[in-house]
Amino acid sequence: MKKDDQHIETAVIHQGYDAKDMLGSLTPPIFQTSTFTFATAEQGERRFAGEEEGYIYSRLGNPTVKILEERIASLEQAERGLAFASGMAAVSSVLIALTKANDHILCSSGLYGCTYGLLSMLQEKYQISHDFSVMDTEESIREKIKPETACIYVETPINPTIRLINLKMVADIAKEYNIPVVVDNTFSTPYLQRPLELGCDIVVHSATKYIGGHGDVIAGLVVGKKAFLDSVAMTTQKDIGGIISPFDAWLLLRGMKTLPIRMDRHCDNAEKIARLLENHPKISAVYYPFSAQMKEQNFDEQMRRGGGVLSFEIYGSKKDAQTLLNHLTFIKIAVSLGDAETLIEHPATMTHAVIPEDTRMEMGITDQLIRLSAGLEAWEDIWHDLEQALSKI
Repeated sequence: MKKDDQHIETAVIHQGYDAKDMLGSLTPPIFQTSTFTFATAEQGERRFAGEEEGYIYSRLGNPTVKILEERIASLEQAERGLAFASGMAAVSSVLIALTKANDHILCSSGLYGCTYGLLSMLQEKYQISHDFSVMDTEESIREKIKPETACIYVETPINPTIRLINLKMVADIAKEYNIPVVVDNTFSTPYLQRPLELGCDIVVHSATKYIGGHGDVIAGLVVGKKAFLDSVAMTTQKDIGGIISPFDAWLLLRGMKTLPIRMDRHCDNAEKIARLLENHPKISAVYYPFSAQMKEQNFDEQMRRGGGVLSFEIYGSKKDAQTLLNHLTFIKIAVSLGDAETLIEHPATMTHAVIPEDTRMEMGITDQLIRLSAGLEAWEDIWHDLEQALSKI
């Protein structure tokens, strides 16, 4: 079987690595080195001049990191992948590479709080403006595009409201204007959604989440066209320096092997919890792809399943939301998502606290909104913990 023909369940285990190249080691080795030696001075000259392939310095390339980059590129059906020290290092490197002073970025109406913070900094320091669009119709996208729009940046599902955006529609419109589309695919992973196949140009991941899967590593990944990522590698990645360590790359390679199995369990649990919450008298709304309250969003061709994250709103106040969180027994109050443990947080005061209140409310991030990352535990235990905590408000 050709590697290109492998199903994703096989590719997450095998792509990018051949044990024969590493003395038969089943697991990719960790090349825990900062620099690499040259056989001769002339070889060093050739490598720095780009005339000979080979490793120079781990900030510029590392064998363990390369395996990871090739594997994520394969999973996303991309020409090249790049690994970073964090999801925000990945996002920052891409957006800085795509823009210059006085450019404009069009964003989905709802973003991770730190991405919003980065956009605010770019506007304040470099006059790189941004606008938000709900992106629910072609007109809602076209009316926000400007002559200076350098890229369109999309989250789908949006964090934390779980709204979905039609990526093919966005990509088709963007191509008319020759504008690249960047998609944060963290919530879905390439197992559930592949934006490049829908016409988008660049995909970013906080690999800290589902790709790592075990809550023990901070990392980011980017995939896209080779020419663009070659440029990023030699500019914003190299010079800003958000470089992943070989050990963290190895942790991601380990975690990725079980990604499909884990994602199916995350989805199973989230689907069951979403259905139960929809019928609870203290819950005013539940946000989860393909759930009853979001059934008008037909995204079956875009997403394989709904993912492991859901959000819900309670009847009550911010204090009631905090009371709910404080009465949980084994569900952990923590930001992040995609871990084996079920995690819960209050976006308005935690992950999205940096967003001004009026903007936050426009995004749908109310004081009553709670985000849950369904873990790998028995769904019955997750529900029992939620149910007993809901009884306290």
